[in-house]
Amino acid sequence: MHTTFLLLGSNMGDSKQYIADAIYMIGEKIGKVEKQSSLYQTASWGKSDQPDFINQAIELRTELNPESLLKSILEIEKLLGRQRSEKWGSRTIDIDILLYEDQIIDDPDLKIPHPFLPERRFALMPLHEIAPDFIHSASGKTIEQLLLELTDELFVKKLS
Repeated sequence: MHTTFLLLGSNMGDSKQYIADAIYMIGEKIGKVEKQSSLYQTASWGKSDQPDFINQAIELRTELNPESLLKSILEIEKLLGRQRSEKWGSRTIDIDILLYEDQIIDDPDLKIPHPFLPERRFALMPLHEIAPDFIHSASGKTIEQLLLELTDELFVKKLS
């Protein structure tokens, strides 16, 4: 079994329900959800003229390799109505692989750790809640260290 961390986000429709549905489907199709962060309300990143997001990080134990994990995630996003029409646009659900064990992958379609993780408060805060001591494989720093060094001032508020 492999430990991986995912970030779920939504800013369309009933965002909390889309995230709950995604977590259920991940548990059914991909592996065991070990931990879930609180929900966080966050300002949109990269494209500010859209509704705020709801984000949540999860720790997952899976037998899938990173490529199969990505394929399964994309299938779940599609089942939940995700349409990729605009970069950083609004979406029913977005599921990102943040970390997968201590692996570093730099393929055109798959980058692990997520390349923007050290720059994004909306990803680091929920991840820090469930895995503050996990090592970010590319930097060698803990999630807590990355959060302490973060310069991103984007609005992020813990909801639950």
